[in-house]
Amino acid sequence: MRIRPLNPEDAASFRELRLKALRDHPDAFGQSYEEAMNLSIEEMAERLKPSPDAFILGAFDAEGRLMGMVGFYRETGVKKRHKGVIWGMYCRPECRGKGVGKALLAEAVSRAKGMEGLELITLRVVSSNGAAKGLYASLGFWTWGKEPKSLKIGSLYVDQELMVLDVG
Repeated sequence: MRIRPLNPEDAASFRELRLKALRDHPDAFGQSYEEAMNLSIEEMAERLKPSPDAFILGAFDAEGRLMGMVGFYRETGVKKRHKGVIWGMYCRPECRGKGVGKALLAEAVSRAKGMEGLELITLRVVSSNGAAKGLYASLGFWTWGKEPKSLKIGSLYVDQELMVLDVG
């Protein structure tokens, strides 16, 4: 397995995996499948351009297939730049329980820790997703709150737990 930042050349692979994640697990992401479907490959490529305050990491198998991904961005504004956000964590079902997600998350945390002045990393996770919560907790994240009805999918509401990791 190889983990590296995604770049504009990865747009097609990223789009395919992102759409799979949104289609298969609509309760786990803030963006809907329909919203993502409306984004062109060019728009996806734009999101993958290198930035000093944001990245999306991909885990690739030996054949170069994108198996998992995780995003990170640093908050903007003078009063919020000490915080960063993990988003879009997803691994293909056949990779789960094999360390791919943990390796991706550990690499994202390591890269974020290298950002000068970054003190906290936050994330949101569906309250009912015990496996994801366990993964985040295994790297030191802890739940500090819960947002009821955080997402609404049709007539279904999803609660999310708010987790944090102190890296300062």
